[in-house]
Amino acid sequence: MRAIIETVFDIFYLVTVLTVGIRMIRSSKSGSQFKLFGLMAMVLGAGDSFHLVPRALALCTTGLENYAVPLGLGKWITSITMTVFYVLLYYVWRKRYHVEGRKGLTIAVYVLSAARVLLCMMPQNQWLTNKTPLAWGILRNIPFALLGLLVIVLFYHSAKEHSDRAFRWMWLTIVLSFGFYIPVVLWAEVNPLIGMLMIPKTCAYVWTVLIGYNAMKAEGGAEN
Repeated sequence: MRAIIETVFDIFYLVTVLTVGIRMIRSSKSGSQFKLFGLMAMVLGAGDSFHLVPRALALCTTGLENYAVPLGLGKWITSITMTVFYVLLYYVWRKRYHVEGRKGLTIAVYVLSAARVLLCMMPQNQWLTNKTPLAWGILRNIPFALLGLLVIVLFYHSAKEHSDRAFRWMWLTIVLSFGFYIPVVLWAEVNPLIGMLMIPKTCAYVWTVLIGYNAMKAEGGAEN
């Protein structure tokens, strides 16, 4: 039952995110925040597919323990693409609120992103095994969490300052995604059921993408 529910959910998620991303890229004006948002959705869906597709195959066949290599490779790719996702979201923030300058802020985003990617590249992560070290799971997620926190603060203050109703909950979607993700990092190896928190975490990302899509339709960001 778990295999069926999780697989159906993952298919729905990937189809939704990729479809929305394609529509935003094809319909939005060149150089707009929504074109960038569409690219962000595509990076999210494409990156997650490297992990979710082999996971679905594993659940529906011989089990997760027999798919260590494709699952580990998928986790590694997803870790990188999620970092790119937040960098793109940062630039969506800059475009939406017409932010100029603030070079120090941009440097901070790139430093945190580079640290995250570098830590994900380390062989100590043991991506291709069934047991990845908890210490490295925590370590590589420290810069990622700081990057997420930075983006949360930026969207919270800017949406409030500009009375931006369309993006007023963007900060909350990111809070929820990390709120569900962190327990998985810390305790999923001890209790596999905690891994089910990835479902509401994924829902939070769908909400993020739909915020951009609905804003595009409401604000006339699409070309006629």
